[in-house]
Amino acid sequence: MSLDIARIKALLFDVDGTLRDTDDQFVSRIAQFLNPFRFMLPNRDPFQVSRRLVMKLESPATYLYGLPDKIGIDHYLVLLGEYFHNRSLRVPQVDDYPIIDGVYQALLLLAPAYPMGIVSNRDEKSTKTFLEVNKLDSLFKSVITNQTCRYNKPYPDPLILASDQLEVPVESCLMIGDTTVDMRAGKAAGAQNVGVLCGFGENEELLASGADLVLSSTKELVAILSQDQIKKYK
Repeated sequence: MSLDIARIKALLFDVDGTLRDTDDQFVSRIAQFLNPFRFMLPNRDPFQVSRRLVMKLESPATYLYGLPDKIGIDHYLVLLGEYFHNRSLRVPQVDDYPIIDGVYQALLLLAPAYPMGIVSNRDEKSTKTFLEVNKLDSLFKSVITNQTCRYNKPYPDPLILASDQLEVPVESCLMIGDTTVDMRAGKAAGAQNVGVLCGFGENEELLASGADLVLSSTKELVAILSQDQIKKYK
């Protein structure tokens, strides 16, 4: 493990595939579509092919997030999104925004010991709704979305802003995410990175993109951080 635990003073989390269990939902939908064609797929495994496909779509999707800003229409798209969001009569439910197993309990342990922030390429409304319906909003002192900064991950700007809001140098922050975009953003900002395998990413890709450590799930973060630091606040 190349992670310098003593250096960590704050935690920055991605949302999808790191806290929120959306990635596997998306992958499962694609796998269901591919299932009739499984005899044509490598290892006849539609789930594996679906994960790879979604991962390959990551970079184009990240580019598309920033495209409206580049052509000057992002403000109007935000207003349009809020209009449809506010017109929805259905009250958001926990089942609509599922949290990854064990993550809630892990965050409760980590929050008193480390200031925590969200750094997501997802929109502000759905990010904050996810935090609210899962009763996580009070745990995070900074929430950065794709509408906060001019440049989103893999640029370092969102991490730098989050670290400023947490009043912790970005070099003392730990970025936790499930994709190469998260790892590249953390590396560009000078932060340390932990990659998690409960979302899109795979071990080798995360390490190659700058992960200092790769965990099976975000909940395992508690076990590798300073137990003395965490126990002080139990």
